[in-house]
Amino acid sequence: MRIAEIYASLQGEGLLAGTASSFVRTSGCNLRCHWCDTPFTSWEPTGEWRAAADVAADALALGRRHVVITGGEPLLVADLPDLCRLLRDSGLHVTLETAGTVPSPAAADLMSISPKLASSGPPAATPGGWAARHAAARRRDDVVLALMQAAAYQLKFVVDTRADLAEADAWIADLAAALPGGVDRSRIFLMPQGRSPEQLATTMRWLAAECRSRGVHLGHRHHIEWFGHTRGT
Repeated sequence: MRIAEIYASLQGEGLLAGTASSFVRTSGCNLRCHWCDTPFTSWEPTGEWRAAADVAADALALGRRHVVITGGEPLLVADLPDLCRLLRDSGLHVTLETAGTVPSPAAADLMSISPKLASSGPPAATPGGWAARHAAARRRDDVVLALMQAAAYQLKFVVDTRADLAEADAWIADLAAALPGGVDRSRIFLMPQGRSPEQLATTMRWLAAECRSRGVHLGHRHHIEWFGHTRGT
C-alpha cells in the first residue's frame, strides 16, 4: 500500500470529533474533486510503498486507541483488509473514511462515508478526461448501502451552495427508500466546503438553520479551525 503520511492528532469531523486519534493516510484516488484538500493523494499522489504489518506497527506506536484510515480513497488498497484486521486485533477502534464508490471486504468499527455531489467534479477541460471519469464514478448507491450495512456508519455531505443541499436531500431520500429501516438522521452530517475558517463560517451561517430544520448534524471541520489547512493535522 502507498502511504502518504501517518500521524497523531484529533479527529476533526463527524461523530468522534475531538477524539485523540492516529491517522493513516493512503495515497491514490479514483475521483478528482476540484476542492480536494489532499491533492498529494489524488491529483499528484505521493508516498512510500509499505507492507500492512509495518503500517499497523507505526499506527500502534502512536499510542492512540482510535485510528482513522483515510486518503485519497483507502478502499482502493488491496491489502486494506489486512491492515484493518491487524489494528482491530490489537484492540484499536478503526474508522474508514471513504467516498463510497469502491466495494471492499475490509471490516471497520465506523464507516465514514462522504458521497460526492455533482458540484465536486473538476472543470470539463481537465486533462485525462477526469471530468467525465469523476462524473461516472462518483455515485454508487449500491456501494454506499453495502457499507452502511457492514458497520456503524456516518454520512457526510460537503455542501457549498443551496443546489448542493437540494441534491443531498434527494440522495438521502433515495438511500432511505432502499435501506431496510431507513437512514438514521442522527448519523447524517452536512459539512460546509472550505479550506479556511473564514470560508467555512460563510457557509455555516446559512447551513446551520438548514441542519436544524432537517434534524441532522452541522458538520464542523474543527481541524481547520484548530490547526489551519496543513498536513499532519
